[in-house]
Formats: sequence, structure tokens, C-alpha cells
Amino acid sequence: MALSSNDKVVETVIVGNYVEMETEGKSINVKSKISNFFWHGGSTYDAWFSCASNQVAQVLLTLPYSFSQLGMISGISFQLFYGLLGSWTAYLISILYVEYRTRKDREKVDFRNHVIQWFEVLDGLLGKHWRNVGLAFNCTFLLFGSVIQLIACASNIYYINDNLDKRTWTYIFGACCATTVFIPSFHNYRIWSFLGLLMTTFTAWYLTVASLLHGQVEGVKHSGPTKLVLYFTGATNILYTFGGHAVTVEVMHAMWKPQKFKAIYLWATVYVLTLTLPSGAAVYWAFGDLLLDHSNAFSLLPRTPLRDMAVILMLIHQFITFGFACTPLYFVWEKAIGMHDCNSLCKRAAARLPVVIPIWFLAIIFPFFGPINSTVGSLLVSFTVYIIPALAHMFTFKSAAARENAVEQPPRFVGRWAGTFTINIFVVVWVFIIGFGFGGWASMLNFIHQIDTFGLFTKCYQCPSPKQFPIPPPPYTAAAPQPAPANFTHP
Repeated sequence: MALSSNDKVVETVIVGNYVEMETEGKSINVKSKISNFFWHGGSTYDAWFSCASNQVAQVLLTLPYSFSQLGMISGISFQLFYGLLGSWTAYLISILYVEYRTRKDREKVDFRNHVIQWFEVLDGLLGKHWRNVGLAFNCTFLLFGSVIQLIACASNIYYINDNLDKRTWTYIFGACCATTVFIPSFHNYRIWSFLGLLMTTFTAWYLTVASLLHGQVEGVKHSGPTKLVLYFTGATNILYTFGGHAVTVEVMHAMWKPQKFKAIYLWATVYVLTLTLPSGAAVYWAFGDLLLDHSNAFSLLPRTPLRDMAVILMLIHQFITFGFACTPLYFVWEKAIGMHDCNSLCKRAAARLPVVIPIWFLAIIFPFFGPINSTVGSLLVSFTVYIIPALAHMFTFKSAAARENAVEQPPRFVGRWAGTFTINIFVVVWVFIIGFGFGGWASMLNFIHQIDTFGLFTKCYQCPSPKQFPIPPPPYTAAAPQPAPANFTHP
């Protein structure tokens, strides 16, 4: 599709600073080329891999659990619906980023050694109150997003090695995930996002094929949906699944041509659906209502070398996704303490370490793999990546002058500005009532039930009960002579 002259100017302005930033003061040699190939990405392909890899991490293992709560038809329908909704709001965020970036470039603002973030976009377009709200929701969501990845690591490794409880594995993986402080920015996730998506693809198709080969368990039942609480809990887990675009601005800032991001998230979502729909449906078909008490799909599949491989690959991918969720928090912390423009990687890494400590602590307090996804989805994702972007887009372009001078005009097939505002209003109303309202009610009830059942700081959430062995008989001792019956006479 040909760009208009206005679009070409915008793209040239945006890309100009990136080219300067990436090449200034650097000599191009073989070593640099190899390093750039594996380590330094900024193409549309890199952005696509980042979006797809970040969107379908550990949640892949909880979607069968959501199917058992929703039923097959609703499980498929909600994935398609929220996938489309998430792609729309990711598009809105990209439009707002380009608008903000273009205005700042016209003011000759230099963004070298500075990563633009969502709260700064809100600040530049709408003011400090929007900035504060966006910062609070975004940071809290990414904090708990990192917590969920850490919980998932402990939950998965337990199915390979149960000699240690899940809490101990959380300690270990917390230390491992802390090494992400050494990854400077989203530019440097090129090889990791590529490998992460390959790993998730393998795991998704393993779940699908292994469930079909296993067949249905004896007496399998597919009774969902049975309760409103479970129904809306499952729906908000899917809302969470397709709400992985809280890092959209950081991913765009890492691109050489961020103008081309507009449809990337949609195509990433299309690929993700080819993984989540077959795996979720197949596991639910095989195990049915058993999944209501097994939020991790690995727990019901028999242990085989392929299952162990899938677990290991998911562990590596969760480490990568932890970095994706935590890196924006590192940036916020660096800016707060004045270290964001520091050129020393080691100093920045040391400054970032305090961010990992509360994540580690929260993962130990709330190890509820599965239910915590729904809670985060309803209370945080609903606002962070659905409601706030839709409202921000409408308020940014509420005046006729703003709409006329907008860098990006809405596409014709959605009805231009009238159609865009209509869709935005629908997103706000739907997500607020269904996602935050009913979803928040249901997920909080379920979350409180987990606390009542297992308690905070539980050592091993949803671990199988120890096998009950028969009590051995006491050592043999000579029995005391029994008294003779009353009618017995000696010979």
C-alpha cells in the first residue's frame, strides 16, 4: 500500500533519529555484523516475533483450564473476540505513539539514550493526570505479569523434579530471572523472541497431539459452563491472554521504522490463535472437568520425554517473557533514580536489581497459578490495554482541529473517525462491564477461595497429595495365653 506524502514525511522524521542513534560512533566490521544479527533487532520481523512471543507464554498452559470453566463454544468464541479487541487497542496505542513522536520530533527533542514509554505518551498528549493513571496501571500490571511468569516457572519445573516444593523452585527461578537486568532494551531481544516463539509453538502442538493420542479419560464430562463465577473467571483469563500489548510503546521505540507497526500485532494474534485454539480445545476434549482442579495442562498428561522437553522449553520461554514484562519496569526505575542515560551496563544492571525483589516476594505470597491470571486480567489488564488506550485516543482527537491535523487518519473500512469512536466506545463499555465488573467479581471470589483453601505462602500449590502407604504391622511379640472357654474341660 502506498504511503501518502504526509506519511512519508512522518516516517522519514521518525526513522532519521534511529539511524543516527544506531550508527553514530560505531564502525561496521564482521564482529559488529554478527552481534547485530543475533543481538540487535529493530525490523518489522523482530517486532512481530516480540509481539507473538510475549503474547502466548505461560497462559498457553492455563487456557484448557479456562475451557473447562467456559465450555468449548464459549472458549473458542472469547479467544476470537478478545484477539480482535486486543489487536484494535494495540493499533490505537501505535497511533498515539506515532502522534506523540512526530510532535516531539518537530520540537527537535532528542531521544537518544532515552526509551519512550506509554505514560510519557499520555503525558505529552493529554497531561500529567493521564500520565499518573497510565503509569500506575501499567507498572502494576507489568509487576504482576512478571510475578505470573515466576509462578509458572516453579509450577512447570515441579512436573519434572518434585524433590523440591514449588516455593523452593520459586526462590531458585527468582534468582535466575534476575539476570534479565543485563539485557539493555527491546533491541536486544532479537534471538530470544525468535527462540521463544519456536519453543511455544512446539509446546502448543505437543499439548494438541499428546491429548489427541491420549484420548478421553474414562467417564470424561464436559459440563461447563456450570457457574457464573467460573464462567467469568475463564473469560477474564482469555482477556489477560490477549492483553500482552502493555509493552507496545517500548517495542515500537525499538523499531527502525515504527510507522510500520500498525498491523503487526494483528498478524501476531492470528498466529497465536493457531496455537491456542487447537491446544486448548484438544486438552479440554481429552480431560474435561478434571481441568477444573488442574490449572496447569502439564499436570494431567503422562510423563514422557516429549512432555519433559515441552516443560523445559516453556521454562526458557518464561524466562524470556519475564524479561519482556520486567524491562519496562527497569526503565521506569532508572528514570526515577536518574540512571536511565547511564552508558555503563553494569551500573544500570546493579540499579535495576531492586525491581526484582518485590516480584520475587509476591510470587511466594500468591503462588496461585491460573486464578491469578484472571484476577490480573480483570483488575489491571482491562484498564491498562483496553479502556485507557480507547479513552486516550478519543480525548486526543476530540477536537476537529486535532482530527484534521492527525498524523494518521483512521482507515476507511472502519468508518473513519465516526467508526473509530464508535468502536472505542464499545470497547470501553464492554470491557468495563464484562471484563472489570463481572470478571473482577468472579476472579476475586475465585482468588479468595484459593487463599482460603491453600493459604498465603503455601509451599506447593495444587501438588498431588503424598501417597498413602499401608501402615506396617507392629513387630511380632508373643501373645498372652487366652483364657479357656467356660465349658472347656481338660482331658
